[in-house]
Amino acid sequence: MTDARVAPLARLAALPGVSTASGVASAAEHAHATGEVLPVLPSLAGLLPVTGLRRGSTVTVRGSASLLLALLVEATRTGSWAAVVGMPSLGLVAAAELGVDIGRLALVPRPGAEFASVTAALLDGVAMVVVGIPEGTGAAGVNPQVARRLSARARHRGAVLLSFGAWPGADLELSCEPGRWSGLEAGRGHLREREAVVRVRGRGAAARPIRAELLLPGPDGVAERPVETAVPVLRELEVG
Repeated sequence: MTDARVAPLARLAALPGVSTASGVASAAEHAHATGEVLPVLPSLAGLLPVTGLRRGSTVTVRGSASLLLALLVEATRTGSWAAVVGMPSLGLVAAAELGVDIGRLALVPRPGAEFASVTAALLDGVAMVVVGIPEGTGAAGVNPQVARRLSARARHRGAVLLSFGAWPGADLELSCEPGRWSGLEAGRGHLREREAVVRVRGRGAAARPIRAELLLPGPDGVAERPVETAVPVLRELEVG
């Protein structure tokens, strides 16, 4: 590459908020080496900015409890604890079938008025805390002041806060569109796998949206990626 081309690229890379691919990869490797990231399944790693869940971050999941549980699998398998608050309909059988180590999963199905204090206490001692949006909060999600307080607690304690539903100021959002099941042939058989489309967007290194196809669950019960790789979703440029 000529000097004429290198100079503009160097200036671009020096701008605040601009990251190069090598810089992102180096940061991800350092984060894993220092324990700043909780591991996820290989099928999900490529969708996340640091190929895992960064400690201290807040992540929103929409559209699929299976995707939410899939994010817990690798961390619980490797010794981390997780807790679920305010999701009374969450099935332990489904969690186990997806690969979650339910021996490392604490449940608080109905915290009621103590939602914020219970969540804060769990963030003090548990690596991953999943929260269902409390009843009565509506489509807007949890109260913004409560959300900011709990996200700040997660940052301070180095925990990952996972919200199933809208969460103001989340660092990362994963949305899932479940598709068709396969396995039934001529009206007989067993449901084996389900297609899904996952979209990821966020801030910083995750500012550029990603779209990927998953099998959720796959033939072996866990989340798997088809042969195709994740394809970036290009934003439309506004001219004017």
